Amino acid sequence: MHLSPDNVIFWQHGFLKLNSTIATTWGLMFVLVVGSRLITRRLSTGLKISRWQNLLEIIVDGVRTQIQEIGLTEPRKYLGFLGTLFLFIACSNLCTIIPAYEPPTGSLSTTAALAISVFIAVPAYGIAEAGLGEYLKSYLQPTFLMLPFNIIAELTRTLALAVRLFGNIMSGTMIVAILLSVTPLIFPIFMTLLGLLTGIVQAYIFSVLATVYVAAATRVRQDQMA
Repeated sequence: MHLSPDNVIFWQHGFLKLNSTIATTWGLMFVLVVGSRLITRRLSTGLKISRWQNLLEIIVDGVRTQIQEIGLTEPRKYLGFLGTLFLFIACSNLCTIIPAYEPPTGSLSTTAALAISVFIAVPAYGIAEAGLGEYLKSYLQPTFLMLPFNIIAELTRTLALAVRLFGNIMSGTMIVAILLSVTPLIFPIFMTLLGLLTGIVQAYIFSVLATVYVAAATRVRQDQMA
């Protein structure tokens, strides 16, 4: 049993190494890119559509609706980034049903990379909506004394995103592994199913929090329009 897929090394030369986290991350990205390409190459606008297109439309429409309900009035702008976050984390966690598979979200390096992506995207969207000057002024609200606290809040919420996802996925994987070694029959099956549900919930929470942060960053522009 490994605490992290980072500990599973497939190849190493000096400081360069290929571990389970890197292999499964790139494998998932390849599957998602190829799968989306295959599904979308023959999209139908008529009443008769394929099951895969129907599933994809349900997912996309659900993500778009959730983004809009949180407060982003033009969800199409953010659908690519936020939808990709959800799909990657959800697929990463759902693939735990594959024997010997270890989710890359069980590695702090992966969850940190996802959190850093959010950390970069939030000011990028905020600046795109309000402009650099107006966005930077938001750090001085409600008073300039709040500047250091607002900066600390940006950093700590990034850390919280990474640690929350990593902790939940790692602990779930360890519990299933322990139960398999103690009671390798029926009970671990229920825990695995519960783990799949937890994985979807964690993907939802991560993407919703990212959406909330983006909505807060673009609020300056929305307040000006109001």
